[in-house]
This record gives sequence, C-alpha cells and structure tokens, in this order.
Amino acid sequence: MKAMIFAAGLGTRLRPLTNDRPKALVEIGGKTMLELVIHRLAEAGFDDITINIHHFGQKIIDFLEQHNNFGLNLHISDERDMLLDTGGGILKARPFLDGDEPFLVHNADILTDLDLQAMYQSHIESGAIATVLVKERKTSRYFVFDSDYRLKGWINKSTGETRPTRFVHSKGMHELAFGGIHVISPGIFEELERYSQGQAKFSTTPFYVDECHKLLIKGYVQESPYTWLDVGKPETLKEAEDLVK
Repeated sequence: MKAMIFAAGLGTRLRPLTNDRPKALVEIGGKTMLELVIHRLAEAGFDDITINIHHFGQKIIDFLEQHNNFGLNLHISDERDMLLDTGGGILKARPFLDGDEPFLVHNADILTDLDLQAMYQSHIESGAIATVLVKERKTSRYFVFDSDYRLKGWINKSTGETRPTRFVHSKGMHELAFGGIHVISPGIFEELERYSQGQAKFSTTPFYVDECHKLLIKGYVQESPYTWLDVGKPETLKEAEDLVK
C-alpha cells in the first residue's frame, strides 16, 4: 500500500526550532515528527512511502539513511529547487504514487491515532476520487459538505469569502475542518494536470472546491473518538510530548 508524507514545509510557525532543521525533524518525546508518522503508516499497512523534501532536505535524506529507511520502501520527491505546495507536490510525486490502487497522503505535522486503514477502506467503498479527513473543530476555514458528506464548497469565516463564489450555505450542510490527511485515487493525476494548466505550484484545496461539482470528493468523519493534534505550532508541542510519552 502506498502513502505520501508532506515534509517539505518551511516550518515558520516553529521558529527558532526550524532555523537549523526541517519541521519534520523536530522531536516530540524523543522522536521526530517524521518518524512518528512513518510508524503510524507502517502499523496501518502502508509499506511504500514517498516523502517530499525542500527546507533542509538533505537532513531528511540523511535521517532516513541512518535508520535504514525504517525497513520500508521509501522514496524521496525532491522539491529543493522549488516548493510546490500540496497539489504540485502530489503531481511531482506521480512516478512513485501512480498505479492501480489509491494512496494516502499525511501531513508530517499531524499527530493522530485515527484508524487510517478504516479511512482507506471507506474511500474505496465510496468510489470517490478523493476522501479528506474532516471533523468539527474551531478554525477560520471550513470545507462544506452535503448530508452525504459530498464536498460542495469552502468558506472562510474570518473574511466571509466562499468558494465557489456563488456558493450558498443551505439547510443540511456541514461545515467541517480539514485534518491534514487524504486518500486519493490515481485518477486524480489527469485531473490535476488539467487543472494546473502547466503551473508547477498549486494547492489541493482550491482544486477540490473548484472541481467538486463534477468530481466525487468525500469527507471522512470517524464516529469513534480519536486524538488529533496539529503539532506544527509551539502551543501544541507540549501537549504532543505528553501524548507520545
């Protein structure tokens, strides 16, 4: 099973910790974020993992070599020349991810005990081209879903901006926060190529909301309780360390 870890970010929220290392190599309870995510993916059955790199990218390469790739089939998608954002990053990694099965995408700065295998199976059963982890959580930007958790739009509560611009929030809709994990079918690549129009750097969020009128993009909500932390900011690092310990 294939997966991708987004580990190319600049880690600006964690400075000065990221002044000499990539965010993915910041330690939590004695283990790096990257190592924690790799172990979670391996436990869920993902043994073919692509990791994108940019900021202090060589340090990630060296770290993986020092740990013998954790006994997994690991690939490096090298973005050191240009940081490509999420959509561009997935397209760049296409040679490692394309095939006849879906792949899971996981941010390096998300710490969670979510049932990844259950989410993966839910994606397969739904027939969606992409499934995104969402939950009720306080934030400023939300994906908006219908009663079947099909993506219908996006809203920024701080600015009032909506996407599509004519999107109308109607009864029965759910406003849910994105959790940094997707499951994606390989049919996405042709759609991403078309959408990008040759642009190397772009995000999956506008792609999802601009194309959801014709592509089946689903939200995944795990009904049972689980822990989820964005550890890419200082205020959650201490909480994350306690959790890991």
